[in-house]
Amino acid sequence: MRIGVFIVAYNAATTIASVLERIPESFRPSIDVVLVSDDFSTDETYEVGVAYQREKAGLPITMVRQRRNLGYGGNQKFGYRWLIDHGLDVAVLLHGDGQYAPELLPEMVAPILEGRADFVLGSRMLGKGALAGGMPLYKYVGNRILTRFQNRVSGLHLSEWHSGYRALSLEQLAEIPFEENADGFHFDTEVLLQLYDAGARIVEVPIPTYYGDEICRVNGLTYAKDVSMDVVRYRLARLGFGASHLARWSTAYAWKDAPDASHRVTLSAVGDGPTRRVLDLGCGSGRIADELRKRGHFVVGVDEAPEPGTVKRVDRLVVADLDAGLP
Repeated sequence: MRIGVFIVAYNAATTIASVLERIPESFRPSIDVVLVSDDFSTDETYEVGVAYQREKAGLPITMVRQRRNLGYGGNQKFGYRWLIDHGLDVAVLLHGDGQYAPELLPEMVAPILEGRADFVLGSRMLGKGALAGGMPLYKYVGNRILTRFQNRVSGLHLSEWHSGYRALSLEQLAEIPFEENADGFHFDTEVLLQLYDAGARIVEVPIPTYYGDEICRVNGLTYAKDVSMDVVRYRLARLGFGASHLARWSTAYAWKDAPDASHRVTLSAVGDGPTRRVLDLGCGSGRIADELRKRGHFVVGVDEAPEPGTVKRVDRLVVADLDAGLP
């Protein structure tokens, strides 16, 4: 797989060279590109990055300076789209302020390279190092409370929602409308919800906590409100109360999970016995087809307007209008 390390940077002139230098020598041959996106800094972040790029020819650095400030989420939209368009397979998000350890890049991408995950989150809450690493007590408590609330509402079971250290399968990312997300700091929550909703396999890995002299640009109360509203909107959309770009299934025929609901009855009727050939008429998102295939059955889906990811959830997809007859 082609691996891209994506570094978001804003006023990181004092730290960006150190972040680049700390990328493990043993991991550098595995990297296709290190994309550093300077979000219209008011200091010399871009110039420092270019100087390092010239000195360290062995690291494939691409420096970009934005013409205006895109915001934390907007900068990520640019970077992910750039990596997708350049044919990369895996993206690892790093911060230019050094808050996350570049030394753990191999551990971050390993679950994806091994086929165990589509999305990897670095968690400071796995283990007991968050407070020892300098996380302020109020941030630690707020992190715990928000994470518990977000887990309860969304259905996820994560130790932490608020880490910016993450690795993603760009094939999975390309299937979700991530460019419709916020330009602010809650972009991270929105893309996590979208990937979870799309069926991405999510794995957490422990990472060390480090708080240095960097300036925190996050308004804690505003951030807490935004991420809380995101998971509430997501949950409401999944329950059928309005549409949301966070929930791809919200605009399609809703998944019915009750024991006596039609979807569960269908799964029970087909069963886990001998392999069967199933024709799914009006397969839509392919959700039930995916469940049937996991049980070993062969599924042909038919739909006039299937969703983008449907083709991966059926063995064969026929795009056709049933009123006009099958081809």
